[in-house]
Amino acid sequence: MNNPKARAPLTCRMLVLSPTRELAAQIAQSFRDYGRQLQLRIETVFGGVPINRQIKALSPGIDVLVATPGRLLDLIDQRALSLRNVEIFVLDEADQMLDLGFIHALKRIDKMLPKERQSLFFSATMPKTIAELGDRFLTNPVRVSVTPESTTAERVSQYVTFVTQREKQALLTIRLREEEIDRALVFTRTKHGADKVVKHLQASNIPCAAIHGNKSQAQRTLALQAFRKGEIRILIATDIAARGIDVSGVSHVFNFELPNVPEQYVHRIGRTARAGRDGIAISFVDGEERGWLRQIERLTRVQLQPVPLPEDFAAEVARMPQPKQAPATAQRRHEDARRGGDNANGPNAKRRHFGNRKPGGVGAHKGAIRKTGSR
Repeated sequence: MNNPKARAPLTCRMLVLSPTRELAAQIAQSFRDYGRQLQLRIETVFGGVPINRQIKALSPGIDVLVATPGRLLDLIDQRALSLRNVEIFVLDEADQMLDLGFIHALKRIDKMLPKERQSLFFSATMPKTIAELGDRFLTNPVRVSVTPESTTAERVSQYVTFVTQREKQALLTIRLREEEIDRALVFTRTKHGADKVVKHLQASNIPCAAIHGNKSQAQRTLALQAFRKGEIRILIATDIAARGIDVSGVSHVFNFELPNVPEQYVHRIGRTARAGRDGIAISFVDGEERGWLRQIERLTRVQLQPVPLPEDFAAEVARMPQPKQAPATAQRRHEDARRGGDNANGPNAKRRHFGNRKPGGVGAHKGAIRKTGSR
């Protein structure tokens, strides 16, 4: 890329694909930092921001383009960019590209790239699907492994606490108050779950913010900047939004919910213990997540160390707001009143019998699930 070759309009010489906006912006900033003496023209394109501004930036031609697949194809469809001059093609977080369903977009992009080019794939984990993707897009590839496949950072202390789903919020609140935290990432499986965690923590006077796909780009950028600057110490994130984010000083990773893909656990806890520092990863596991925990331990070859519930856990659970009950209809109230009577042979007798089966029956199992608060 240090070649003083003239830039052609509406083209780029190096294309880097990223699965998320935040990671694309981070990669582009790294290019600017490391290449500030090389006079390279570097641009970033992704969704969530006006496309016309990006079209104007690409018009004279650039050296390095960092993009997400969707916005890249939008620009190509609008004839604002051609890939005919790409000399280097980089696919970052290749495994996440497949998880997000980008394979069709990647195939389309590959057809537009020159046959003669240098291609590089980067991935912290290398499942079989990524190896097959490499065979499809690469010619005689050379594999370089920095650390053993699917192993977690040696400097991360990994713990697990077994708790019901309903009580996880109380446990998180206690841990965030008691632990000596520089910065902490809290992972949830869903966007709605991330927002619920933020709501409860803010109600407990714990400053935090969420970052996920339903947030606007401006909101995501502000939250990440505040986290980097230390203005907030707690960031709640989904796997998609936080993949590849490099923020120094993350001392803790909390798995509020375990990922249902064990490789994601490796990426999550890789956000801490960076640059030679130590880190702590704490997972909250309910009954339905124990199978995922076993898969994670088999993959990483690390057994998480159990940690008991804190002494003040019951008191914190009692302080937590209880879920609202749906208002009963007139018919439901009528049925409830009849259950309180002695009409054992009435129309509701069968329903009452089903809800009171002997231990080990279907009704007893469902009742146990409701009682423990599992989903």
